Amino acid sequence: MTADTSATEVVRSAPARRARWPVAVLRTARPRQWPKNLLVFAAPLAGASLGRRDGLVYALVAAAAFGFASVAVYFINDVADAERDRLHPRKRHRPVASGELPKQHAIVLGVLCALAGLSAGLLIAEPLLTATVAAYLVLSFLYSWKLKHVPVLELLFVASGFLLRVLGGAAATHVPPSGWFLLVCSLGALGVVLAKRYTELTNLGAEAIEHRPVMRWYRPAALRLSQIAVGAGMIAAYLAWAASEHPEARTWHLASALPLVAALARFALLTGRRTTVPVEDLLTRDVPMLVCEACWLGLFVAGLLKERWTDGNFPERAWLFASDPASGRHQRDRPGHRDRARPARADPGHPGRARRAAAGRGG
Repeated sequence: MTADTSATEVVRSAPARRARWPVAVLRTARPRQWPKNLLVFAAPLAGASLGRRDGLVYALVAAAAFGFASVAVYFINDVADAERDRLHPRKRHRPVASGELPKQHAIVLGVLCALAGLSAGLLIAEPLLTATVAAYLVLSFLYSWKLKHVPVLELLFVASGFLLRVLGGAAATHVPPSGWFLLVCSLGALGVVLAKRYTELTNLGAEAIEHRPVMRWYRPAALRLSQIAVGAGMIAAYLAWAASEHPEARTWHLASALPLVAALARFALLTGRRTTVPVEDLLTRDVPMLVCEACWLGLFVAGLLKERWTDGNFPERAWLFASDPASGRHQRDRPGHRDRARPARADPGHPGRARRAAAGRGG
């Protein structure tokens, strides 16, 4: 009777596993992390232009490229960390660690996703996009192999993944970002990584070291102080960027620093609590945080609209869909640009104009 029951369970478990396989694949792909790939729109948004013709399509291709690349990293990392994940109170339920998704399947899917991400740049004939995706994959796998055990350096490598998404979007749309803008993005990414390490260390204690050995080199107070310092640096860089903007947009962008400061303060408050909620959820599910983010975005976009309207570009073509790369603010000071400052023309009654006219008649 027991043998028959066991055989029946085995027969029934095979179709059940096949039915759960797509769900296990989707869970391993981490759809909740996919919004990170919207960072490819950061440079076009800050430049108030999608750059090249059909820039929106190129930006979407870049988002898809980094989406495939990040999923590839998730699959491979889950295979590499399966044994350690089984000791983690939350990560032990991941499909690879729990056995729902075989390791061989995860490796094959990871390779296919990596190839898809690299081919996106070839599809649109943009080698810089391919280069940024390749750099993302190389750094991610180096991190998983060795660098995640090197204190401080591992923080920078995790943060570089966010920055590479920004650079990939800039490469795909041909909208080069400013130095201040890149510094803001870099410090913001580093602040998120510091917060993740702090919450993991304070919530798990000694278990955090078992799961992530590099944590033995960190102290909660140092991580907390670093997070605050990085946030302050991010605000300073943002103010420097806003102060260098077009006069019509400058006031709005400087004002947008207020909700940004409020958002960082709220983020620091939330990460200071003992919670098992992922840091990403604190950014996307906390209502006061969402209010701060919406206020920042409203002021930021208002500044862009004000500038476009003042420059006379808004009525002619849709904002953010300009096909002329020179329409970005970063191009304004280049020789030959229509908005470049030009010497004042002499009016018809000016003596200099009269002398030139007389010389012309005499010739």
